[in-house]
Amino acid sequence: MSEHTPFHLPDLGEGLPDATIVEWYVKEGDSIGLDEPLVSMETAKAVVEVPSPVSGTVVKLGGEAGAVIATGAVLAVFAPDPARPQRAEGQDTGHHHGGAAEAPAGAAGRDDAGTVVGAMQSSDAVRSEQAVAVGGVKAMPAVRALARKLGVDLSRVRASGPDGTATLADVQRAAADGSAAAAASPSASAPLPAPQQMREAARRTALSASGRPMRTRPPGSADASGQPEQLKGVRRNMARVMADAHAQVVPTTLVDDADLHAWIGKQDITVRLVRAIAAAARAVPALNAWFDGQALTVTHHPQVDLGIAVDTDDGLFVPVLRNADMLDAHGIRAGIDRLRAQVLDRSIPASELGGYTLSLSNFGMFAGRYASPVVVPPCVAIVGAGRLGHDVVAVMGGIEVHRRLPISLTFDHRAATGGEAARFLRALLDDLELPA
Repeated sequence: MSEHTPFHLPDLGEGLPDATIVEWYVKEGDSIGLDEPLVSMETAKAVVEVPSPVSGTVVKLGGEAGAVIATGAVLAVFAPDPARPQRAEGQDTGHHHGGAAEAPAGAAGRDDAGTVVGAMQSSDAVRSEQAVAVGGVKAMPAVRALARKLGVDLSRVRASGPDGTATLADVQRAAADGSAAAAASPSASAPLPAPQQMREAARRTALSASGRPMRTRPPGSADASGQPEQLKGVRRNMARVMADAHAQVVPTTLVDDADLHAWIGKQDITVRLVRAIAAAARAVPALNAWFDGQALTVTHHPQVDLGIAVDTDDGLFVPVLRNADMLDAHGIRAGIDRLRAQVLDRSIPASELGGYTLSLSNFGMFAGRYASPVVVPPCVAIVGAGRLGHDVVAVMGGIEVHRRLPISLTFDHRAATGGEAARFLRALLDDLELPA
């Protein structure tokens, strides 16, 4: 065994090229035991605790909290202690580097574990998060990550979990009532000094008041007041997946409005949307499908596994409501509530974040009537629901005001014709417009 042993960031089970350091549990010069908690890392799905691969002294750490580390890059360097337990040479650590590992002879390959907004590979390793005591505070890695994000000092949080463990709810409660605000960092960005602010204002005023036409320049050629911020975790993966989708798909969008005037009583709009999408998929199976642009093959699915976009501060998640076509209204609502809760506390399994056959973006909960949502391959289509509104509608003998729900359907025109998409949209509208 060499005097110093580098530890390379392993594949954390999601096939991503990098991960973000959330919190070190040690500092350089500390002693650590084999498999003791070393660091928590944020991936596109969760905050994962990484254990130490050796017993010994921490010689060097590969970055500070917030740094993005490439899979396979040096995460830490150790000086192993031969007097303490070490992992036997060749013993499996449960982690894998880089690309897909070869499956044992006769074993089936791993299933696609899914992503936040696409597909990725998962290693065979199974990891569990444990509450770790750091600085006298016991908390799960995900709880520490949330506390850091919300500016909460964990040492001042009233812990309600077993054995004095701080929970997500404890951190959220402390953030809401302000009882455990972290001290302001001395390195926090301060406003520009007054003289510099005055010079900047004078420069802009002179340009504005001159009235002279000016040649437009690319934005990158001018000075910016903000600081570049590296994308991390969910947003980093989202950027990659969206770029790949833009490069691979030939998108076309159809829009129309569902007239809800015949609805009886108060109804759950999201549940009705899910039911209508399932009905449309039965009527026109061509859009409940996957398309392989390289092999030019289409796979039609007998079931509807609906990906439902969930917007969070960390980025976009798309959990999957399995067998949506087989669920009644209560089952649909219960499934949606469960998936959303798991997304928000970052406890959702990787298996619930991939393999959807169709997807739904209910962006109208916030604003907007129509959109061109991104189709993420291999899916063929995505449905977008806009903001519910009241429109003046012409009827026989006059006009009326009806509630109407704008619907956008974006589909990959390589895999489906305009006629198929239009018939799918018509079937969806027909189901939505039923009284109940």
